[in-house]
Amino acid sequence: MRVLMMSSPLASHFAAMVPLAWVLRAAGHEVLGAGRPDMAAAPLSAGLSAVTMGEPVGFNEQLARYLPAGMRPVQAFGRGLFDRIEQGCEQWFLDDLVVLPEYLDFARRWRPDLVVSEQIDFAGTVVAGALGVPHVRHRWGVDPLSGPLGGMAAELFGPLCEKLGLGGLPESALVLDPCPPELQLPEAAAGVPIRPVPFNGNGRLPSWARRGERRRVCVSLGNQTLLLNGVPLFRHVIDAFDGLDDLEVLVTVAPEYREALGEPPTSVRLVDPAPLSLFLADCDLLVHHGGAGTAMTATTVGIPQLILPQIADQFFHADRIVAAGAAIALEDAADQDNPRLVRQAALDLLGDDRHRKAARVLRDAVEAMPAPADLVPDLEALAADERPVRR
Repeated sequence: MRVLMMSSPLASHFAAMVPLAWVLRAAGHEVLGAGRPDMAAAPLSAGLSAVTMGEPVGFNEQLARYLPAGMRPVQAFGRGLFDRIEQGCEQWFLDDLVVLPEYLDFARRWRPDLVVSEQIDFAGTVVAGALGVPHVRHRWGVDPLSGPLGGMAAELFGPLCEKLGLGGLPESALVLDPCPPELQLPEAAAGVPIRPVPFNGNGRLPSWARRGERRRVCVSLGNQTLLLNGVPLFRHVIDAFDGLDDLEVLVTVAPEYREALGEPPTSVRLVDPAPLSLFLADCDLLVHHGGAGTAMTATTVGIPQLILPQIADQFFHADRIVAAGAAIALEDAADQDNPRLVRQAALDLLGDDRHRKAARVLRDAVEAMPAPADLVPDLEALAADERPVRR
């Protein structure tokens, strides 16, 4: 079986599909990642092959142009940026319409038996429909996006779908959902559970990964946060741990930002970004931005979370994990920039056993979900039952 895995133009969006790609490969199937050049780093870092088409989209660079000088998204728009993200997606859907003939030409030559797309890639839906093969949608985690964006995609891709004889944007044959049912939005369409297996890129096990005697806090606010005027936020969060010498605080930050951050307090260590899955299980708390991959990794290892959401679905991850009792969220930009409030929230999470117990309940829910390998026979059967690829 040949499986084409398509993703929107952000490498992080591909990451949730990597474990499924691995087990498909292990079962003897061919897997190829496909999309714009922006996403290629994710499949390549996972040891997968990839093909890219069209020009880079540069989503973060586009978003940065809408930000007032020195402001990060949550400061400029708060949760209201969710509506603007929909507008941004409309632009890359229009860009996809330009590139779709290239996608279709390649797919007709490569002849996949199955197309898998992450939750907001709808070009893959068109490709699968045009070739007459089943389409599978793979969520990242909490999913407030695929519903409203699916309606937008149906409208924008509708004329092309009519020309292809599809009668509109095809439905996905299956939705795979790595989000524990306890966390998923009640209004999200039902999906088939698939256990989230953290993939945060690859890398060497860091020398600092081995835990010492102090309680350990990891601060991982994401590269996108830094790119979008996030250096002051990092400084405020670092300042929150000043004087807490009974803690070991690891702040993941690329070397080029170190000078701007200044000398950290003695309790804080600035470390190069590394896959969270290498060391997060040995931490007592994760402070992060609410990104799907980061939130799901923390949920998988079962530790409390302090969430400082910055953009789009990050607020929804924060909402749901807080509701489950495993997190505290500071949603307002001024609160996030207040070291006193960040410090108090971190100490509350570290000191209250209720948060640890709630995090372990979520971890147990994850472990009860079917492993990606368990879904391979279902995907094989799905592909075998469909009509032959159209020429």
